[in-house]
Amino acid sequence: QVQLIESGGGLVQAGGSLRLSCAAAERTFSTYAMAWFRRAPGKEREFVAAIRWTTATTYYGDSVKGRFTISRDNAKKTVYLQMNSLKLEDTAIYYCAAPNIAPEYSGTFVFTDNLWYDYWGQGTQVSVSA
Repeated sequence: QVQLIESGGGLVQAGGSLRLSCAAAERTFSTYAMAWFRRAPGKEREFVAAIRWTTATTYYGDSVKGRFTISRDNAKKTVYLQMNSLKLEDTAIYYCAAPNIAPEYSGTFVFTDNLWYDYWGQGTQVSVSA
């Protein structure tokens, strides 16, 4: 079982910034994509951002476009989520995810659908205060 380890959550004031990290515990880990989802209290899990590993093509949820940036470091097997201009409504537990699909896969993949992802981190809390 692949282990994804998240870090970087915390408490920040509205308008501030945080950077989340998610690293695969296994150095040999490879995947087609990695993504961030979040779940706010009383709400469904929401797609935040995803990155296709080989091309670094990025995808964003509408609520975070222009404020969040996803990136990856292939050597460190790590994906980052830079969150700027944070809002109260960004408060949630943020989860890192990856599919059990090889990097060279060329078929259909729905980056925004959590059902396509097989491995999940434990989650990191992000709290935005007024």
